[in-house]
Amino acid sequence: MKTYKIASVPGDGIGKEVIPECEKVLNALSKKHPEVAFEFEHFDWGGDYYRKHGIMMPENGLEPLRSKDAILFGSAGDPKIPDHITLWGLRLKICQGFDQYANVRPTRILPGIETPLRNCKPGQLDWVIVRENSEGEYSGVGGRAHQGHPIEVASDMSIMTRVGVERVQRFAFKLAQSRPRKHLTVITKSNAQRHGMVMWDEVCAEITAQYPALTVEKMLVDAMTARMVMKPGSVDTVVATNLHADILSDLASALAGSLGIGATGNIDPSRKRPSMFEPIHGSAFDITGKGIANPLGSFWTASMMLEHLGEAPAAAQLMRAVEMVTRRGDVLTPDLGGKATTDQVTDAIINAIRGVNL
Repeated sequence: MKTYKIASVPGDGIGKEVIPECEKVLNALSKKHPEVAFEFEHFDWGGDYYRKHGIMMPENGLEPLRSKDAILFGSAGDPKIPDHITLWGLRLKICQGFDQYANVRPTRILPGIETPLRNCKPGQLDWVIVRENSEGEYSGVGGRAHQGHPIEVASDMSIMTRVGVERVQRFAFKLAQSRPRKHLTVITKSNAQRHGMVMWDEVCAEITAQYPALTVEKMLVDAMTARMVMKPGSVDTVVATNLHADILSDLASALAGSLGIGATGNIDPSRKRPSMFEPIHGSAFDITGKGIANPLGSFWTASMMLEHLGEAPAAAQLMRAVEMVTRRGDVLTPDLGGKATTDQVTDAIINAIRGVNL
């Protein structure tokens, strides 16, 4: 039996509600797959920790995470703390500290979930968006001067390195090659951003020549938003910079039916450090404490984590259980048009796991 050491970081808002439910589901899955077990260590970092200590996580917080097989993360964000503090003090500190440079977000319409796309059927929307996760527009380089005066100035610099661009694009090219359609869309804005994005395009051209079996196309980010809505079946694998993919991936989840069901992995492809997996819904303080947070995103997240850990059968069974519940449609949270509570959805998933045969 393999016991995986998982760092559990619920964070803020509904992260504190869905991550414990995710642990319940993983433990139930372990009973179905006795060859796999989980040892969770909990970290109370986030907004409440900040109010006590003035920081979102300890200065040496990466050290206890370093020995883990993976990190299960809830959300970062608190309405009483500036967003740049919550994001940079916790989530980005882990992502950048462990060089999780590839953010991978799968998107598809789950059975029974209604999409806002009028004529799109579940099998027609099956995307993976790869986001550069370590530099670009979110490099954190910039500053402010003359604060509080009429001449105040602020700057944020987008930093792109050839090594950073090349490694995330190569990751995306390999991923696209592994998928049936072998189709990759590389997002750019080199018509207006005439330095970093031009290098991005040049690197893309160099790598494209090494993948003759792939269909590779380049598309401006603004045009891509329209294409995702108007022609979703024409999209498969996408790679984009930090900011561009941040926006496109949230649009993708909304088009699939709800931000509550989306999942993402912050991946260190070298596997020298643990990767971090999280649902994409954010802290959602407007529903925190009401017991109606959608936990399906955390379960999809757990499936991604299992896949990354090499436990493909367990990962597949968990997703089949999720699809069984969404297809049936009688136990869904309000964001999906249902009336179920968080724990009722969890119970339904656990019952589905117990009844699913491999």
